[in-house]
Amino acid sequence: MRFIETWIQATVAATRDLTPGIREFLLRPDGAPASRYPVGSHIQVGVTIDGRPATRFYSLVGEAGAEGYRIAVRRAPDSRGGSRYMWSLAPGARLAITLPASLVELDWIRRHFCLIAGGIGITPILGAAQALARRNADVTLHYAVRSRGDAAYLNELQVLLGDRLIVHAADEGRRLDLGAAFATLPQQAMTLFCGPMRMLDAARHAWQAAGRPITDLRYETFGSSGSLPTESFRVRLKQENVELVIPHDRSMLDVLNAAGHEVMSDCRRGECGVCALDVIEVDGEIDHRDVFFSDQQRCDSHKICACVSRARGTITVDTLHRADAT
Repeated sequence: MRFIETWIQATVAATRDLTPGIREFLLRPDGAPASRYPVGSHIQVGVTIDGRPATRFYSLVGEAGAEGYRIAVRRAPDSRGGSRYMWSLAPGARLAITLPASLVELDWIRRHFCLIAGGIGITPILGAAQALARRNADVTLHYAVRSRGDAAYLNELQVLLGDRLIVHAADEGRRLDLGAAFATLPQQAMTLFCGPMRMLDAARHAWQAAGRPITDLRYETFGSSGSLPTESFRVRLKQENVELVIPHDRSMLDVLNAAGHEVMSDCRRGECGVCALDVIEVDGEIDHRDVFFSDQQRCDSHKICACVSRARGTITVDTLHRADAT
């Protein structure tokens, strides 16, 4: 397994509201300073939802500091409940968290970088902007938000980047044109992206349409974002007289495992494909929220990543025999 989870205890040392809907939390580990971490790192946080333990992933904000780990949580009424729990916490609250982990790798030898953040996706992008500005790299940040009032860390970024920060506020009629943004980049530029799944799909298509190598587009994902509303759906198990309801606030992976139908998993973020299940029948529609499958594989819907993807209606899957997900 690529993800070795080391859980530690931490305390909510401080909170502050960045916008009406985004709150920052400073989490201080017990007994030792916070460990160093690379740009794009995240931690898992133990939460309680409707009396049940669960975990949520949060990107670490900014560069590493000895005072603790900073995360920012957007309060989402249509979420699975993690943000509601986090917003209920006050300074002094105790939490279980994992040590930082990262899959994002930047080529620090490059001179030209494009950073793109959609909404709360600014959380891992802020640290990248700080590190690149400190290295005097040629960096531009495109920040897409509904309005400037929704833009967390806007003042810090304006001081850091000046006119290299471009805010695309929808209520001002300034929507981000990814094709135009990529067309102005030098040929050897690298882009780091974090935002909702639809925006990531658009970024990948625009990047490839510009004739750029897909390896030069790096991204941090939102495992919970999709194209359909988050609602309950049903899963039938092939060759078993079993039908399970997947509530809106739990993943298919968690429900299957809790019911004794063990499904292997690793990243739990839709990135590795270990939890991919064969889809036998779809009575409704699958909402693929992974970044593992290709566009064609998503269109075919022969497989589903149980950790993040969801559905509308009922799907039949095979948990006993799965073709190699890789």
